[in-house]
Amino acid sequence: MRQAGARSVFDGGVTFPRPHRDDVFLAVAGLLSGLLLWSLGLHSRGGHALLPAWTALVPLTVMAALELVRRIMPRTVLNIGTVAVVADQFTPGNIATVVMFADLVYAAVLYGTPATARRVPVTTGLISIGVTIGFLAWLRDPVALLIGVVTALVSFFPAVTGVIVRNHRDAADSARLRAEQTALLAEMDRTQAVVAERARMARELHDMVANHLSAIAIHSTAALSLDDAATSRQALGVIRENSVEGLAEMRRLIGLLRDSSGDAEPAAAPTLDGLEALVEQARSNGGSSGLTFALDDRRDAGERLPAPVELAAYRIVQESLTNAIKHAAAGEVRISVSGATGQPLVVTVTSPFGQRQGPRAPGSGAGLVGMQERVALLDGTFEAGPAAGPPGGPQKIWCVRAELPPLNDKEPSA
Repeated sequence: MRQAGARSVFDGGVTFPRPHRDDVFLAVAGLLSGLLLWSLGLHSRGGHALLPAWTALVPLTVMAALELVRRIMPRTVLNIGTVAVVADQFTPGNIATVVMFADLVYAAVLYGTPATARRVPVTTGLISIGVTIGFLAWLRDPVALLIGVVTALVSFFPAVTGVIVRNHRDAADSARLRAEQTALLAEMDRTQAVVAERARMARELHDMVANHLSAIAIHSTAALSLDDAATSRQALGVIRENSVEGLAEMRRLIGLLRDSSGDAEPAAAPTLDGLEALVEQARSNGGSSGLTFALDDRRDAGERLPAPVELAAYRIVQESLTNAIKHAAAGEVRISVSGATGQPLVVTVTSPFGQRQGPRAPGSGAGLVGMQERVALLDGTFEAGPAAGPPGGPQKIWCVRAELPPLNDKEPSA
């Protein structure tokens, strides 16, 4: 098993993973320690060996070489190491060989495949029990228990330690992955919140200021195109009035955006009680274009709707009047508001549809998008487009119709 990101050296076109520096240290330390013990004549079995003393160096050297690749091919290393440690039992023995084998068992569990990590502890545990029972039956002496304990110390306990460390690493990796996912979801939520807030601010800015700027554009065009002092003076008066009101609306919006306790408290959100003033302002701005305005308010007297519904309805009427002043042909603009207790609030604005004489302000289409978004946030329905006119009226009209729920159970923000 090759470690991810392991560096390699090249020899004749064959790629060999480079050993980890910790593994190199373990291999060198184990080999030097074993050579020191061998040179001092400190063997693990003394004079009970079947082979001469120099043969203990063979398993020692093999085990040190295996330490170099303990992370790269853990299962293969464990199999070869098992053969080496068994062979060491026929030599005078070296404690360094046994210690390095224990490390190979640990590495096989820690760096091996999940299947290897599951099988090695079970296998070494069964071997430890089998060795203990076998020596008890052969020697019939309590010293067999000590042999079983030593076998477990160099095989079973390193495997269990590897399982514990591996589980901790897996848990840490899982926790880190969950933290990264949580951070990613939080960033997505933050981005969506920013986008939603920007859209809300865009709607408010458009609805609050577009009406005044449209009136300014239309009347300034009229003042420039007509060579009449009285008409120009009247247009300049409308321009001044709308510029002052637009500036006040901008200041109120800036006050809402400021995060300072020293600012004045923001003005309350407009309600349907302000429709009369809104229509009166439209009469002042649209009178020179041949437009008349009529309000038909058929709501139940004294009924109060949730603030998001009233704000949405007010803004829809405001934007519809702005569009009528900018684009409608001469004629009547009718605003109808109806609703009863527990019933949806229906807002309808109709205006003459056709070619318009005189100055007109350009449109961007953002107003219709803003109205659709407001209605969608309240789970209502919205329609806007040309329609057949009423009997005795213009042949075609532009009709804006919004149906807003009463919101008895919930009140989402507009």
